[in-house]
Amino acid sequence: MGDMLRNKKEVLKGLLKRLHQGADPEEIKEEFREVLKGVTSPEIAKLEEELVREGMPAQEIRKLCDVHLAVFKESLEKAKPLAPPGHPIQILMEEHQIMLDFAAKLKNLTEIVKSARDFDSIPEGMSKLEHIAKHFKESENHYLREENVLFPYIEKHGITQPPKMMWMEHDQIREIKKTLYQLLETHKDVGFKEFAEKLEQVSASLSEMLSGHFYKENNILFPTALKVMSEGEWTEVRSQFDELGYCCFTPQPAAMAAEKMEKPESKPEAKGMVSFETGNLSEEEIESIFNSLPVDITFVDKDDKVRYFSQSKERIFVRTKAVLGLKVQDCHPRKSLHVVNQILEDFKKGKREVAEFWINFEGKLVHIRYFPVRNKKGEYLGCAEATQDIANLKKIKGEKRLL
Repeated sequence: MGDMLRNKKEVLKGLLKRLHQGADPEEIKEEFREVLKGVTSPEIAKLEEELVREGMPAQEIRKLCDVHLAVFKESLEKAKPLAPPGHPIQILMEEHQIMLDFAAKLKNLTEIVKSARDFDSIPEGMSKLEHIAKHFKESENHYLREENVLFPYIEKHGITQPPKMMWMEHDQIREIKKTLYQLLETHKDVGFKEFAEKLEQVSASLSEMLSGHFYKENNILFPTALKVMSEGEWTEVRSQFDELGYCCFTPQPAAMAAEKMEKPESKPEAKGMVSFETGNLSEEEIESIFNSLPVDITFVDKDDKVRYFSQSKERIFVRTKAVLGLKVQDCHPRKSLHVVNQILEDFKKGKREVAEFWINFEGKLVHIRYFPVRNKKGEYLGCAEATQDIANLKKIKGEKRLL
């Protein structure tokens, strides 16, 4: 970080300290404007990283974002589209606008509810509210794409705090939406007046939260991402967006301009590693992962020969290396042989995607499942058996969120 940014960082610390002590953000704005004159969004992100590394809480950095937003809002509104059609950023920004439209419709419906006498006088209004709530539930896919695809790519470039703060706000948005859903689900259990008051509160909170959050992403986070990420990375992001899918209200995403996009660079395989589409593992790691799972796994190849079994700490059924290479039919009692053959025949013909059984065995409730294993072309490679004691799982009730 250059001397100029270091100096600005020290001034920002002082401004944030004053904000923490209760100073009015309006009083800080002009000083803030001078400090950040000529500083780009990526440089602001680096400043934030430095401040967090030095111990400043993320909540304090959020105050900086809010003031930054207030200072530059007018100029940001005049900004041109950041990316071409089909680009991940353009898709996200289109979804932002649609969600803001839904929030506006929610506020308009709230006014109608406030002026009504009771639930019977707004039957269409309740239906429209539920329709909007359904679309807000669908919007979860938008946040998942950001959190699980875009944010990790940005963080790989050393920009970690802005994505964390945006994720923090995602959770706040989820809480507000959850309040809306609960209110609509239980509206018959509360008086109409109370319902109208709560609806007004939640619609105002959601509108304000979405407006501020989307502004930060559109005008701070996204420009930073476009600055630091390569075209090849954006190709990967779009591909992963497509895999996760889109919201029901997302306009059909245009194809990315292939002639402008670089192909992702092929990554060299690390020595002694097995390369998968979703990562690389050593033989030791692969074996240890299978053996660490609370599930016994056995693989039978396309010729019905036993090729592999895991060695979990507490195996349910005995497996010995002597069975490796044998026909699976030779490893079952004659009385159950017809069932084994039926399952394998159905798998090979594509008639069945799972076969499952559960039995009581030595004090355990054993769940046994068989799955056909196919390659990307749909060709049958074999059958995987997964066996698990589910006695304790059946006792689970409610939720456990703490370690």
